[in-house]
Amino acid sequence: MTSANRPPTAREIATAALGRDPGPLEAVHSLSHRVYVGGDVVVKLTDRHTRLDHEIALSPQLPHGITAPLLASGRRDGVRYACYERVPGASPGAHLPHTDAATARTLAVQAVERLDRLHAWTPGPGAAELLRQPFTSGAFTGREALREEIDRLRAADRDGVVSRRILTGLIAIADRAPEHAGTDVPVHADCFWDNWLADGDTVTALLDFEWARFGEPADDWFFLIRFSGPHAALVLDVVAEATGTPADVLRADCEVREASHVVADVRLSLENDPEAGVGTIAGLEELIIGRYWWRDSKA
Repeated sequence: MTSANRPPTAREIATAALGRDPGPLEAVHSLSHRVYVGGDVVVKLTDRHTRLDHEIALSPQLPHGITAPLLASGRRDGVRYACYERVPGASPGAHLPHTDAATARTLAVQAVERLDRLHAWTPGPGAAELLRQPFTSGAFTGREALREEIDRLRAADRDGVVSRRILTGLIAIADRAPEHAGTDVPVHADCFWDNWLADGDTVTALLDFEWARFGEPADDWFFLIRFSGPHAALVLDVVAEATGTPADVLRADCEVREASHVVADVRLSLENDPEAGVGTIAGLEELIIGRYWWRDSKA
Protein backbone atom coordinates (compact mmCIF):
# COMPACT_ATOMS: atom_id res chain seq x y z
CA MET A 1 0.00 0.00 0.00
CA THR A 2 1.46 3.37 -0.99
CA SER A 3 1.45 6.48 1.19
CA ALA A 4 -1.22 7.98 -1.09
CA ASN A 5 -3.81 5.34 -0.30
CA ARG A 6 -3.13 4.26 3.28
CA PRO A 7 -4.14 5.98 6.52
CA PRO A 8 -1.61 8.58 7.63
CA THR A 9 0.59 7.88 10.62
CA ALA A 10 0.84 10.21 13.60
CA ARG A 11 4.45 10.92 12.70
CA GLU A 12 3.55 11.91 9.13
CA ILE A 13 0.82 14.25 10.40
CA ALA A 14 3.07 15.86 12.99
CA THR A 15 5.93 16.26 10.51
CA ALA A 16 3.65 17.99 7.99
CA ALA A 17 2.14 20.29 10.64
CA LEU A 18 5.49 21.33 12.16
CA GLY A 19 7.54 21.32 8.96
CA ARG A 20 10.16 19.13 10.65
CA ASP A 21 10.59 15.84 12.44
CA PRO A 22 8.52 15.94 15.64
CA GLY A 23 10.91 13.79 17.64
CA PRO A 24 9.63 10.92 19.79
CA LEU A 25 5.84 10.44 19.92
CA GLU A 26 4.30 8.52 22.81
CA ALA A 27 0.93 6.78 22.57
CA VAL A 28 -1.28 7.76 25.53
CA HIS A 29 -4.52 6.29 26.83
CA SER A 30 -7.79 7.52 25.32
CA LEU A 31 -11.25 5.96 25.33
CA SER A 32 -12.23 7.28 21.91
CA HIS A 33 -9.08 8.11 19.91
CA ARG A 34 -5.55 7.07 19.18
CA VAL A 35 -3.54 9.87 20.77
CA TYR A 36 0.17 10.52 20.39
CA VAL A 37 2.10 13.13 22.35
CA GLY A 38 5.45 14.66 21.45
CA GLY A 39 7.54 17.48 22.79
CA ASP A 40 5.73 20.14 20.74
CA VAL A 41 2.68 18.41 19.32
CA VAL A 42 -0.33 16.21 20.07
CA VAL A 43 -1.96 14.09 17.34
CA LYS A 44 -5.45 12.59 17.54
CA LEU A 45 -6.62 9.91 15.12
CA THR A 46 -10.07 8.32 14.94
CA ASP A 47 -12.08 6.14 12.61
CA ARG A 48 -14.89 5.40 15.11
CA HIS A 49 -17.11 8.50 15.21
CA THR A 50 -17.57 12.02 13.88
CA ARG A 51 -17.30 13.99 17.14
CA LEU A 52 -13.72 14.99 16.34
CA ASP A 53 -15.11 16.86 13.32
CA HIS A 54 -17.10 19.01 15.74
CA GLU A 55 -14.03 19.85 17.81
CA ILE A 56 -11.90 20.59 14.76
CA ALA A 57 -14.48 23.00 13.33
CA LEU A 58 -15.02 24.73 16.68
CA SER A 59 -11.45 25.00 18.00
CA PRO A 60 -10.22 27.94 15.86
CA GLN A 61 -13.30 29.95 16.83
CA LEU A 62 -13.02 29.54 20.62
CA PRO A 63 -11.87 32.47 22.81
CA HIS A 64 -8.10 32.87 22.74
CA GLY A 65 -6.24 30.88 25.37
CA ILE A 66 -9.06 28.53 26.30
CA THR A 67 -7.68 25.42 24.61
CA ALA A 68 -4.63 24.12 22.75
CA PRO A 69 -4.11 25.74 19.32
CA LEU A 70 -5.06 23.58 16.33
CA LEU A 71 -2.15 23.20 13.91
CA ALA A 72 -3.62 20.95 11.22
CA SER A 73 -6.52 18.60 10.52
CA GLY A 74 -7.83 16.43 7.74
CA ARG A 75 -9.27 13.12 6.65
CA ARG A 76 -7.70 10.32 4.61
CA ASP A 77 -8.75 6.75 3.94
CA GLY A 78 -11.41 6.74 6.63
CA VAL A 79 -9.22 8.31 9.32
CA ARG A 80 -9.94 11.75 10.75
CA TYR A 81 -6.95 13.46 12.32
CA ALA A 82 -6.18 16.60 14.26
CA CYS A 83 -2.82 17.98 15.26
CA TYR A 84 -2.54 20.38 18.21
CA GLU A 85 0.23 22.43 19.75
CA ARG A 86 1.53 20.75 22.89
CA VAL A 87 0.53 22.89 25.89
CA PRO A 88 2.65 22.63 29.07
CA GLY A 89 1.30 20.46 31.85
CA ALA A 90 -0.51 17.18 32.40
CA SER A 91 -4.02 16.10 33.29
CA PRO A 92 -4.76 16.23 37.04
CA GLY A 93 -6.84 13.08 36.42
CA ALA A 94 -10.47 12.24 37.03
CA HIS A 95 -11.26 12.55 40.76
CA LEU A 96 -7.96 14.40 41.35
CA PRO A 97 -6.22 11.29 42.69
CA HIS A 98 -2.84 12.87 43.45
CA THR A 99 -3.93 16.38 44.41
CA ASP A 100 -3.94 17.84 47.91
CA ALA A 101 -6.73 20.11 49.13
CA ALA A 102 -4.82 23.37 48.70
CA THR A 103 -3.87 22.54 45.11
CA ALA A 104 -7.40 21.34 44.35
CA ARG A 105 -8.78 24.69 45.48
CA THR A 106 -6.21 26.61 43.41
CA LEU A 107 -6.96 24.55 40.29
CA ALA A 108 -10.72 24.86 40.81
CA VAL A 109 -10.55 28.65 41.07
CA GLN A 110 -8.67 28.81 37.77
CA ALA A 111 -10.97 26.26 36.10
CA VAL A 112 -14.02 28.28 37.10
CA GLU A 113 -12.43 31.44 35.71
CA ARG A 114 -11.70 29.69 32.39
CA LEU A 115 -15.22 28.29 32.19
CA ASP A 116 -16.65 31.73 33.00
CA ARG A 117 -14.78 33.06 29.97
CA LEU A 118 -16.28 30.29 27.83
CA HIS A 119 -19.78 30.96 29.18
CA ALA A 120 -19.43 34.70 28.51
CA TRP A 121 -18.28 34.14 24.91
CA THR A 122 -20.59 35.34 22.14
CA PRO A 123 -20.01 32.87 19.26
CA GLY A 124 -20.10 34.03 15.67
CA PRO A 125 -22.64 32.52 13.25
CA GLY A 126 -20.43 29.56 12.31
CA ALA A 127 -19.62 28.61 15.89
CA ALA A 128 -23.23 29.15 16.97
CA GLU A 129 -24.40 26.70 14.31
CA LEU A 130 -21.95 24.11 15.62
CA LEU A 131 -23.06 24.63 19.22
CA ARG A 132 -26.70 24.16 18.25
CA GLN A 133 -26.10 20.67 16.87
CA PRO A 134 -28.00 18.05 18.88
CA PHE A 135 -26.17 15.34 20.81
CA THR A 136 -27.49 12.20 22.46
CA SER A 137 -25.18 12.51 25.44
CA GLY A 138 -27.55 12.16 28.38
CA ALA A 139 -27.61 15.92 28.90
CA PHE A 140 -30.43 17.37 30.99
CA THR A 141 -32.88 19.20 28.70
CA GLY A 142 -35.97 19.47 30.88
CA ARG A 143 -38.38 17.79 33.28
CA GLU A 144 -40.45 15.85 30.75
CA ALA A 145 -37.41 14.57 28.89
CA LEU A 146 -35.99 13.22 32.16
CA ARG A 147 -39.30 11.56 33.03
CA GLU A 148 -39.37 9.93 29.59
CA GLU A 149 -35.81 8.65 30.04
CA ILE A 150 -36.78 7.14 33.40
CA ASP A 151 -39.71 5.40 31.69
CA ARG A 152 -37.32 4.02 29.05
CA LEU A 153 -35.04 2.78 31.83
CA ARG A 154 -37.97 0.99 33.46
CA ALA A 155 -38.88 -0.64 30.12
CA ALA A 156 -35.27 -1.73 29.50
CA ASP A 157 -35.00 -3.26 32.98
CA ARG A 158 -36.65 -6.60 32.12
CA ASP A 159 -35.00 -8.41 35.05
CA GLY A 160 -35.90 -5.83 37.66
CA VAL A 161 -32.35 -4.95 38.69
CA VAL A 162 -33.28 -1.31 39.33
CA SER A 163 -35.06 -1.25 42.70
CA ARG A 164 -38.34 0.49 43.36
CA ARG A 165 -36.53 2.75 45.83
CA ILE A 166 -34.17 3.95 43.10
CA LEU A 167 -37.01 4.53 40.64
CA THR A 168 -38.98 6.45 43.25
CA GLY A 169 -35.93 8.60 43.99
CA LEU A 170 -35.35 9.31 40.31
CA ILE A 171 -38.98 10.31 39.83
CA ALA A 172 -38.68 12.67 42.80
CA ILE A 173 -35.61 14.32 41.21
CA ALA A 174 -37.50 14.69 37.93
CA ASP A 175 -40.51 16.20 39.72
CA ARG A 176 -38.25 18.85 41.29
CA ALA A 177 -36.39 19.54 38.05
CA PRO A 178 -36.85 22.75 36.06
CA GLU A 179 -39.40 22.50 33.28
CA HIS A 180 -36.82 23.45 30.66
CA ALA A 181 -33.03 23.78 30.53
CA GLY A 182 -31.51 26.89 29.04
CA THR A 183 -29.76 26.73 25.69
CA ASP A 184 -28.11 30.12 25.30
CA VAL A 185 -24.68 29.70 26.95
CA PRO A 186 -21.68 27.97 25.32
CA VAL A 187 -20.68 25.03 27.51
CA HIS A 188 -17.95 22.42 27.27
CA ALA A 189 -20.29 19.68 28.56
CA ASP A 190 -17.49 17.23 29.41
CA CYS A 191 -15.10 19.22 31.59
CA PHE A 192 -14.15 16.58 34.13
CA TRP A 193 -10.53 16.79 35.25
CA ASP A 194 -9.18 14.34 32.65
CA ASN A 195 -9.91 17.05 30.08
CA TRP A 196 -7.81 19.73 31.78
CA LEU A 197 -4.09 20.38 31.72
CA ALA A 198 -2.24 21.83 34.68
CA ASP A 199 1.43 22.71 35.08
CA GLY A 200 1.92 22.25 38.81
CA ASP A 201 -0.86 24.32 40.36
CA THR A 202 -1.49 26.39 37.20
CA VAL A 203 -4.27 25.47 34.77
CA THR A 204 -2.94 25.71 31.21
CA ALA A 205 -5.74 24.40 28.95
CA LEU A 206 -9.20 22.92 28.68
CA LEU A 207 -9.19 20.15 26.06
CA ASP A 208 -11.62 17.97 24.07
CA PHE A 209 -14.47 20.17 22.88
CA GLU A 210 -16.21 17.30 21.09
CA TRP A 211 -19.40 17.64 23.17
CA ALA A 212 -19.47 21.46 23.33
CA ARG A 213 -22.95 22.91 22.83
CA PHE A 214 -25.35 25.57 24.01
CA GLY A 215 -26.65 24.91 27.51
CA GLU A 216 -26.44 26.33 31.03
CA PRO A 217 -23.35 26.97 33.18
CA ALA A 218 -24.54 24.23 35.57
CA ASP A 219 -23.88 21.71 32.78
CA ASP A 220 -20.17 22.42 33.32
CA TRP A 221 -20.25 22.94 37.09
CA PHE A 222 -21.65 19.40 37.41
CA PHE A 223 -18.67 17.78 35.67
CA LEU A 224 -16.11 19.92 37.49
CA ILE A 225 -17.55 19.12 40.93
CA ARG A 226 -18.63 15.51 40.45
CA PHE A 227 -15.21 14.36 39.24
CA SER A 228 -13.22 16.07 42.00
CA GLY A 229 -13.16 12.93 44.14
CA PRO A 230 -12.40 13.67 47.81
CA HIS A 231 -12.33 17.39 47.01
CA ALA A 232 -15.90 17.57 45.62
CA ALA A 233 -17.31 19.54 48.56
CA LEU A 234 -14.38 21.97 48.37
CA VAL A 235 -14.84 22.50 44.62
CA LEU A 236 -18.60 22.94 45.08
CA ASP A 237 -17.85 25.73 47.57
CA VAL A 238 -15.44 27.34 45.09
CA VAL A 239 -18.09 27.31 42.34
CA ALA A 240 -20.83 28.55 44.68
CA GLU A 241 -18.69 31.46 45.88
CA ALA A 242 -17.44 32.41 42.42
CA THR A 243 -20.89 32.34 40.82
CA GLY A 244 -22.92 33.67 43.74
CA THR A 245 -25.07 30.53 43.67
CA PRO A 246 -26.40 29.20 47.00
CA ALA A 247 -24.75 25.85 47.67
CA ASP A 248 -28.03 23.92 47.90
CA VAL A 249 -29.25 25.40 44.60
CA LEU A 250 -25.99 24.24 43.02
CA ARG A 251 -26.41 20.78 44.57
CA ALA A 252 -29.91 20.46 43.09
CA ASP A 253 -28.69 21.64 39.67
CA CYS A 254 -25.90 19.05 39.72
CA GLU A 255 -28.13 16.27 41.03
CA VAL A 256 -30.60 16.55 38.16
CA ARG A 257 -27.76 16.55 35.65
CA GLU A 258 -26.20 13.46 37.18
CA ALA A 259 -29.60 11.75 37.11
CA SER A 260 -29.93 12.48 33.40
CA HIS A 261 -26.48 11.13 32.56
CA VAL A 262 -26.62 8.03 34.78
CA VAL A 263 -30.17 7.05 33.80
CA ALA A 264 -29.21 7.24 30.12
CA ASP A 265 -26.00 5.24 30.70
CA VAL A 266 -27.77 2.48 32.65
CA ARG A 267 -30.65 2.31 30.19
CA LEU A 268 -28.30 1.95 27.22
CA SER A 269 -26.31 -0.73 29.04
CA LEU A 270 -29.43 -2.72 29.86
CA GLU A 271 -30.66 -2.47 26.28
CA ASN A 272 -27.36 -3.53 24.74
CA ASP A 273 -26.02 -6.01 27.29
CA PRO A 274 -28.26 -6.74 30.30
CA GLU A 275 -25.51 -8.57 32.18
CA ALA A 276 -23.08 -5.69 31.78
CA GLY A 277 -25.88 -3.27 32.61
CA VAL A 278 -26.13 -4.69 36.12
CA GLY A 279 -22.63 -3.37 36.79
CA THR A 280 -23.75 0.20 36.06
CA ILE A 281 -26.39 0.22 38.81
CA ALA A 282 -23.83 1.39 41.39
CA GLY A 283 -24.02 4.92 40.03
CA LEU A 284 -27.77 5.02 40.59
CA GLU A 285 -27.38 3.62 44.09
CA GLU A 286 -24.80 6.24 45.01
CA LEU A 287 -26.99 9.01 43.61
CA ILE A 288 -30.28 7.94 45.21
CA ILE A 289 -29.56 5.73 48.21
CA GLY A 290 -26.25 7.37 49.10
CA ARG A 291 -27.74 10.84 48.45
CA TYR A 292 -24.43 11.85 46.89
CA TRP A 293 -25.24 15.52 46.41
CA TRP A 294 -26.70 15.98 49.88
CA ARG A 295 -24.56 13.84 52.16
CA ASP A 296 -22.37 16.83 53.12
CA SER A 297 -25.33 19.21 53.34
CA LYS A 298 -27.59 20.08 56.25
CA ALA A 299 -30.60 19.76 53.92
